[in-house]
Amino acid sequence: MDLYVYYKVQAAQAAGLQGAVIAMQSALTAAHGVQAQLKRRPEAPEGVQTWMEVYPAVASRTFLDTLEAAVAQAGLARWTTGPRHVEIFEDLPPCA
Repeated sequence: MDLYVYYKVQAAQAAGLQGAVIAMQSALTAAHGVQAQLKRRPEAPEGVQTWMEVYPAVASRTFLDTLEAAVAQAGLARWTTGPRHVEIFEDLPPCA
């Protein structure tokens, strides 16, 4: 399954958040072998950016608990505006 996590950040807080997310994702990669990605929308209406963390091909739903613990430990809430939204997607079997 793949996890997609999106949230808002004020442009003025982006640099601090970016450093914290990259450090968190690096630790998750080292500990769990995930190939984390960090993205943002190109537009920032009223100075608010939308960011997305992507965690493709995570082994199980237990990774979500691991991610939530890592987010809390990294203190990401101090830079974000509003909640983090988590979406879970899974691959469909190929058509035969």
